[in-house]
Amino acid sequence: MTQTAETSQQMRQCIDMCLAAHTACGQTMQHALDKGGNMVERPMMMTLMDAADMSAMCADMCMRQSRMAGQMCAMNAEACRAAADACARFGDDSQMRACAEQLRRCAEMCEQMAAAAR
Repeated sequence: MTQTAETSQQMRQCIDMCLAAHTACGQTMQHALDKGGNMVERPMMMTLMDAADMSAMCADMCMRQSRMAGQMCAMNAEACRAAADACARFGDDSQMRACAEQLRRCAEMCEQMAAAAR
């Protein structure tokens, strides 16, 4: 994909969203550990770890304009949606709601970037 001013701005937004998702997952994992209970069950924590790691890697690949960034964006969107759905199960918790919202925004941006790379 050749970089135009518009794609460069979209790429920057995608990087920012990925970094925000990575941060939100880390904060939410700490929150879950503090709260305990169902929040710290293995599937929940693994889903958050996957989204955190994928988001960081996606940001890195976008920053260096990897030719595989589009594919990574598609994979990250999937990981973020799964984690957002997991967080949404705890809708009465403000941290979980905020994380789910951030992850959904990241997924939407990554889906746009993945589509643009095709």
